[in-house]
Amino acid sequence: MGARRVVVTGLGAITPLGCSVSSFWDGLVSARSGIRSITAFDASPFDARFGGDCIDFKATDHLDIRQIKRMDRFAQLALVAAKQAFKDAGLPNAGFVPTRAGVMIGTGIGGLTELEEQHKRLIDKGPSRVSAFTIPKLMTNAGSGHISIELGLQGPNTAVATACASAGNAMGDACNAIRHGVADIVVTGGAEAALTPLGLAAFAAMKALSTRNDSPAIASRPWDRDRDGFVLSEGAGVLVFEEYEHAKARGARIYAEVLGIGATGDAGDMVQPDPEGKGSGRAMEVALRDARVSPGEIDYINAHATSTPLGDIAETNAVKRVFGAHAYKVAISSTKSATGHTLGASGGIEAIACLKALEHNTVPPTINLDNPGPECDLDYVPNVARDARLKTVMSNSFGFGGHNACLVFRRV
Repeated sequence: MGARRVVVTGLGAITPLGCSVSSFWDGLVSARSGIRSITAFDASPFDARFGGDCIDFKATDHLDIRQIKRMDRFAQLALVAAKQAFKDAGLPNAGFVPTRAGVMIGTGIGGLTELEEQHKRLIDKGPSRVSAFTIPKLMTNAGSGHISIELGLQGPNTAVATACASAGNAMGDACNAIRHGVADIVVTGGAEAALTPLGLAAFAAMKALSTRNDSPAIASRPWDRDRDGFVLSEGAGVLVFEEYEHAKARGARIYAEVLGIGATGDAGDMVQPDPEGKGSGRAMEVALRDARVSPGEIDYINAHATSTPLGDIAETNAVKRVFGAHAYKVAISSTKSATGHTLGASGGIEAIACLKALEHNTVPPTINLDNPGPECDLDYVPNVARDARLKTVMSNSFGFGGHNACLVFRRV
C-alpha cells in the first residue's frame, strides 16, 4: 500500500494567551504577551518570579469533579484541548470506526504538580497518606490515556517524551500511523504544566530562565541582543490528523496537509545545542525531502527560538545552512515571544500557529525584538504581524537530549 495523505481537520489550544484557538491567535497577531508575575504560589524566593500560566483555565468549567480529582493539571489541559480539537473537526457528530482512531500526545515532564504534592504529603504525614491516584496522575501517558477514554478512541494510543520536541515527535508518529494504514484519525500534539515551584527552581538552577522580574511581558525576546533565557510556561496544543480521503468523505474542513516530517538526534550534549545547529538542520532537511519541496518553497518558519543566548544563534545558523540564500527571504518568527516556552506542548501550539497563519495569510510577529543580536540577521518579523501569501510553512521543535522535530504543512 502506498503512503496515504495526511491532513489536519481539528485544532484545540489552551495557552497563556487564552483558552481557545481564537484567543490564542488573536493574542499572537495583536502582539500581546501572555507572560506575567506568578500568583499560583509564592514565587518571591525564586530567581525568576514570572511565567506563562494559563490563568483563564478553570478545570471546573470543562470537567466534572470526579475527573479533576483523578488528573494532574497537564492531563486536564491535554483533555480539554483534545475535546476542542475533536469538536472543531466535527467528529462528535461524524461516523468513524473507534478502532481506527488513535491518540499520540507528547509531554516533556508529565504530572509534576502531583509529584510535588504527594512528596510533601509523604514527608509531612507519612507513607500511608500518599494518594492512591499518585501514579495514574503523574505518569506521562496520563494525557493520552484520558483522551482515549473520554473520546472513545481505541486505535494506537501512545505518549511521547522527548523534552521540548515531544509534541513535534508525537505529530510525526501520528502522521506515520495514518500514512501506513494503522489509523484513519489520530488526536495528537502536546501538553505541559511544569510551572510549579520545583519546575521553576530546577530550570532556574540551570541558569536557563530569564530573570527580568521587573518587566515580565518583555522577558521573552528571541534573537534580541538583550535576551537572557527562556520563560517557563504551561499549555496544550492538540490537533486532529486525518487521512485525506477519510476527511473528504465526511465533508470535513481541512486546514492543511501534513506534507513532511523530520526527526533527528544531535548526539552531542544533553542540554547545549550544537553551535552550528547540525542536528536541527538535518531535521529540516529530512522534513523537506519527505515533503518533496525545495527550501525556496517554504514561505514561513515558526522557529523553536526560545530566547536563549546560544539556542537562537544555533537555529539561525541551521536555517542559513539548510536554506542558503533563501534564508534571508523567508519570514521567520518565534511565537514563544508571546507565550513563553511550554516545553513538551510547544510543538502542538506552534503547529496551530502555522495553520492559522496559512488560514489568514498572516505571519505572527516576534514581539520584544528591538535590537537583533549581531549573529541574528534574518527576517524575524519583529513586533508587528505581517500580511503574506502563504502556501507552505515549517514548524521546528528542539529539545534537551538533542531531540529535533520538524513538520512541513501546505495549503490544500
